[in-house]
Amino acid sequence: MKLIIQVPCYNEAETLPHTLGLLPRRMEGVDVVEVLVIDDGSSDATGEAARAAGAEHVIRLPHHSGLAVAFAAGLDECLRLGADLIVNTDADNQYEAGDIPKLVAPILRGEAELVVGDRGVLTNAWFSPVKRRLQAWGSRVVSRAAGLDIPDATSGFRAMTRHMAMRTLVLSEYSYTLETLIQAGNQHAKVVSVPVQTNPPHRPSRLMRGVGDY
Repeated sequence: MKLIIQVPCYNEAETLPHTLGLLPRRMEGVDVVEVLVIDDGSSDATGEAARAAGAEHVIRLPHHSGLAVAFAAGLDECLRLGADLIVNTDADNQYEAGDIPKLVAPILRGEAELVVGDRGVLTNAWFSPVKRRLQAWGSRVVSRAAGLDIPDATSGFRAMTRHMAMRTLVLSEYSYTLETLIQAGNQHAKVVSVPVQTNPPHRPSRLMRGVGDY
C-alpha cells in the first residue's frame, strides 16, 4: 500500500522545511509513504527547499495557475507514481500533520473512498465570525447538492483512494473543494468526514483569495 502526501504550494521556500518535517513517514496499514510537492510557478526557491527537506517528488507548473490547477496536477502525478492512497494538505501548516493517519483510517477499513477533514467551522478559533457563518452555510448547500453530510465542504485536508482520484475531474481554475464533493456525491462514492485540528495561521493563504471572492 503506497501513500503519497501531495502539497500544492506557491512561494513557500521558508515554510516548507517545517511543514514537510512534520509529515508522518510511517503509518499502520501503509507500506510506503512519499511526499509530492507541486510548485505552482513560484518565484522563490520553493522547489529546491522541497527537495532539501526530503520530498521524494517535486513537479513545477510553468506559471502560477492557482490552487485548483495545482491540486489536479498533483493527482495526475500521484497516479503516475503508482499511489494507492493520496492525501492532500497545505504548505503553510494550516492542517495538523499528525491527523493524517485519522484521514487515512476510514479508507484502510474499507469504509470510505474520500475522507474530508472537518476543521469545526462553527467553533474554530482561527476563523472570523463571518468566515464561520459563510463556511457553515456553504457546507450545507454543497452537502444538499451532493446528497452528502459534510460539515466542512471547503476543507482541502483530504484523503482518497486511487480509484477516487481517477474519477475526479477538476474544471475550476480557482478551487477544487466544492465541485469535487458534488462529483463524488453524484457518483455515489463513499464519502465521510473526520474531525481534525488546525494550527494558527501566520499569514493569508498564497494559493487562495479571500472568503468573499470564494
